[in-house]
Amino acid sequence: MRVLIAEDEVVMADAIAEGLRLQSLAVDTVHDGDAALQRLAVNDYDVLVLDRDLPVVHGDDVCRAVVAAGGTVRVLMLTAAGELDDRVRGLALGADDYLPKPFAFAELVARVRALGRRSRPAAPPVLERAGIRLDTTRREVFRDGQYVAVSRKEFAVLEELLRADGAVVSTEELLERAWDEHTDPFTNVIRTTVMTLRRKLGPPAVIATVTGVGYQIP
Repeated sequence: MRVLIAEDEVVMADAIAEGLRLQSLAVDTVHDGDAALQRLAVNDYDVLVLDRDLPVVHGDDVCRAVVAAGGTVRVLMLTAAGELDDRVRGLALGADDYLPKPFAFAELVARVRALGRRSRPAAPPVLERAGIRLDTTRREVFRDGQYVAVSRKEFAVLEELLRADGAVVSTEELLERAWDEHTDPFTNVIRTTVMTLRRKLGPPAVIATVTGVGYQIP
């Protein structure tokens, strides 16, 4: 899942981003509405965490633009105003969900994940294939019943391969879904991550390389 955080309070934006990255999500941050619109125009995001009171372009206008574009990105609006009328106005703009500040981080994560599931084809919370069992809720991986300790990025890559249900996932798609925009598109990070995953999952290898295309779990 890829998330864009549009929040003008830099410390808060960084804290939210780091917390979501610990949940194996790819996260980008911006601090004004114009920058948010620019990122949305060039990157495919599952969820936009949108502060309503953004500078340059107001968060309300960003939300209107997102809705008018008709894409699949889901909007979670953040605001310091928690009154019912404020929540109603935010949702009336087209936001998918609304969370007043201050908020519990666990609730933010739960809402982001719920919106992310709505932006993509539905998948069960537990993915299983070729002896691999990946629990997206508990963030656990098992191979033939044995627990496998994986890193956040390894988990994200494995989840994308399992979600593909046997189809090939390109390197570009893996970069898009599991890393943020600061990752060099010519890096070998995908190849390295897949190699490490193969080693951790053990023999026989379940992740196949499709030369010139990407990877799959047949």
